[in-house]
Amino acid sequence: MKFSENWLRELVTVDADRAALVHALTMAGLEVEEVTTLGEGLDGVVVAEIVEATKHPEADRLQVCKVDAGQGEHLQIVCGAPNARVGIRIPLATVGASLPGGIQIKAAKLRGVESFGMLCSAKELGIDADASGLLELPADAPVGQPLADYLGLPDASIELKITPNRPDVLGLNGLAHDVAALFGSHVKSIGVGEAAIASSASRPVKLGAGADAPRYLGRVIEGIDASTKSPLWLAERLRRSGIRPISAIVDVTQYVMLELGHPLHAFDNDTLSGTVVARHATQGETLKLLDGSEAKLDPSFVVIADDAKALAVAGVMGGFDSRVTDDTRNIFLEAAHFAPSAIMGRARKLGLHTDASHRFERGVDPALPRRALERATELLLVIAGGKAGPVSIAERPEDLREHAPVLLRHARLRRVLGIDVAAAEVTRIFTALGMGVVEVADGWQVTPPSSRFDIEREEDLIEEVARIHGYERIPTTTPAGEIALTPEPEARLSEMQLRDQLAARGYFEAVTLSFVSTELLTTWGVDHAWVPLANPLSADLAVMRTSLLPGLVEALRYNRARQQERVRLFEVARSFHATGGAPDEIGRVAVVASGSALAEQWGEASRTVDFFDLKGDLDALIARTGEPERWSTDATDLPSWLHPGRGARVLRDGHPSGFIGALHPALAKALDLGADVYVMELALEPILARRLPRATRVARFPAVRRDIAVELPEEITWASVEAAVRGALGDTLKEIRLFDRYAGKGIDEGRKSLAMGLILQDASRTLTDDDADARVAEAVGVLEKTCKARMRG
Repeated sequence: MKFSENWLRELVTVDADRAALVHALTMAGLEVEEVTTLGEGLDGVVVAEIVEATKHPEADRLQVCKVDAGQGEHLQIVCGAPNARVGIRIPLATVGASLPGGIQIKAAKLRGVESFGMLCSAKELGIDADASGLLELPADAPVGQPLADYLGLPDASIELKITPNRPDVLGLNGLAHDVAALFGSHVKSIGVGEAAIASSASRPVKLGAGADAPRYLGRVIEGIDASTKSPLWLAERLRRSGIRPISAIVDVTQYVMLELGHPLHAFDNDTLSGTVVARHATQGETLKLLDGSEAKLDPSFVVIADDAKALAVAGVMGGFDSRVTDDTRNIFLEAAHFAPSAIMGRARKLGLHTDASHRFERGVDPALPRRALERATELLLVIAGGKAGPVSIAERPEDLREHAPVLLRHARLRRVLGIDVAAAEVTRIFTALGMGVVEVADGWQVTPPSSRFDIEREEDLIEEVARIHGYERIPTTTPAGEIALTPEPEARLSEMQLRDQLAARGYFEAVTLSFVSTELLTTWGVDHAWVPLANPLSADLAVMRTSLLPGLVEALRYNRARQQERVRLFEVARSFHATGGAPDEIGRVAVVASGSALAEQWGEASRTVDFFDLKGDLDALIARTGEPERWSTDATDLPSWLHPGRGARVLRDGHPSGFIGALHPALAKALDLGADVYVMELALEPILARRLPRATRVARFPAVRRDIAVELPEEITWASVEAAVRGALGDTLKEIRLFDRYAGKGIDEGRKSLAMGLILQDASRTLTDDDADARVAEAVGVLEKTCKARMRG
């Protein structure tokens, strides 16, 4: 928000210079982003009038002007401005003047013609960025008067960075209350009375949007001169606040918005039909806006409409067809209160950001519409003439927020701030901020004004005292006492350990957005139970992710497109799933890999990453749990995005915990990935759970190894074989190692041979050959029964 320093000082007495004012605002939470000085060092610049203008004899683009500067004799000035003409009043920098930027004005000859001064543009004077021509002053500007006195200079344009919880300071009147509290002053009231009713013209209004639009006011003003230019004082205040003056009607609505903080809008009353209503838009309804764009609306928008058509998008922008032009003679001036939730995000949905939406979506004082309407009427009648009609009002009092008193306790204030603030000072602060204060036995009963949406509880009042009393006046102290550390549970690995292990295996951690496009989830086939955003930043970020892989693969694709041939990424984050109530958030770990299995080196032959590389990474993660026997894989019920021949489900205790494998070729083609991409996604909690570490004795008796080879059907997986053997031999089997797989000559078609080593050990005695042979026989018997296996050799 930009504003004129001089304008603010007219509303509140500030016994401090500019630097102190800027510092105080920043320290009070109203951060000053930029201060632009205006019109400093304009000694020697006066108001002048061009009384004669002839073409320069030696230059087509120059004119020789005779200028009246109130000095008796006319001055000869050579000027190249395109708007230099007889009769206009403009700024003249006389000989000896020094302009901003270091320009020294001297008598000079331009193409052989003497020139005694310089006619100036706004940019040359340092009061605006407009350098298109001379700064044209009103026709009644007093010739010879110093320009600084006439324009109220010097001044400064101050820009504040307003946090979303302080919409009350988006108007100078609200800002003045903070300044008054900071400097022990008081706000000068802006006298707003009710306009004299000189016309019976009116237009009925009604509400049709429920709690989204609980108050709407309108007034017809007849016989107005819309072509009137705004007076200099008003135009300058707008210009110094970053708003370009347009016409009297538009400028007045902008001025009142800056002064009081309430947006207004004026319609050409002759273009309206019947009753004006605030209602929800219909599905597919369209409206051509003031900027010429066409808004496509839905019922989430509130519109202002008459009996025939929509007139404006409420709280955002007016319509093109009902706009005020220079030919307008009768206007319908509106002021309304909209619920912030009804306006929030609507402008962005249309690709817009307006001053009105900026204020309405943060919250505008519901008590302001009548005051703003009367203030604008007062200014319009003085500036553009006309006759005001009665005010039409429609409101739903039950939907207008009322602030309840909030108790602030002495003891709580002292405890939170760590200092004693005098009771009289606390009362002064709240009173200066426009709050109602009643001192009670243990503190203060404070009633916030209707403009302060951010005051709801005791902590909010403590913050007000702190920022006005001064954060710098609160001493900095080191907290005393010991901080208790939360113990890490031994039965659970930390997420950091998981990250460290993946990083040690050559993966880089990625952080991707939780928001993705619906098209991306649909392409992956993971578009069920997604959580749509009510107010997305863009169409590409419209829903919450239901899996980490789509975003992580996009990051891989981004890197691949930038000549990174070997990409290995992982992410530990959450996915989101709609449940009808609050979305479910599920912790997950995801891995993607593409390119060479090993970084560039000379020790081993180069090869691309494959399924077993990722399976090795999975086994390493599982090993950290201390319970590898609880984990298994199978190739059933694979998702559509996984390659059916190079993918598997990951199970823990028989329950699905994730997936691993290559992306389906069709998906890889749709995503334009080129080379194979291998992925893994696991539920986070199962992979972090681990067996509680427990010390055991080192075995006193030697282990015995027996190797066996069995022939069995091709479809029997190693996981099934391992589970069968472990189940048969129990604790005696310390380890099982698969060291050979064979299919081909000597083996029936559709069958394979697996050779494995069984490591057997007993904690109480040394196993004999007979014991070992008996265990082997048990294992073979189980495999014959459960896996259709038969012993080889």
